[in-house]
Amino acid sequence: MSRTDPLRAYNFLLRVGNHTAHFTSCSQLGVDVEVIKYREAGLNEQVRWLPGRVEYSEVVLRYGLTKDAFIWNWLESAVTGQIRRENVTITALDYEGQAGGVPTVSWVLEEAWPCRWRGALLDTLSREAAIESVTLVFEKLRREPA
Repeated sequence: MSRTDPLRAYNFLLRVGNHTAHFTSCSQLGVDVEVIKYREAGLNEQVRWLPGRVEYSEVVLRYGLTKDAFIWNWLESAVTGQIRRENVTITALDYEGQAGGVPTVSWVLEEAWPCRWRGALLDTLSREAAIESVTLVFEKLRREPA
């Protein structure tokens, strides 16, 4: 039996449509399936479980403030009511001796759009990078081999 090491959390790539975006973190990727409990007549001691509605978590992306206005322009489309839905692909990379990493597994957020933006903390005493965040909502989640 061969051992498979887990992938590193810090090595990932993110694509929004055809635009490659660079982010420092991606969090809260998830899915919840509502549980419906019911009892059948005559079987009062047993509870049955059925799947209900599916709900996807909002995904939070953090990134360094740059001159690139791609995320801001995408957000503005939602602010003005002209939502531009994009497929967002998050790909985990494994080094395996390759420069930049080898794609291993991807998650595709179908029909995603930004619903929240938070600006960077600007502080004259800080030596840290200015980090903004954007929150995405989406219609469907798929996992694919890269």
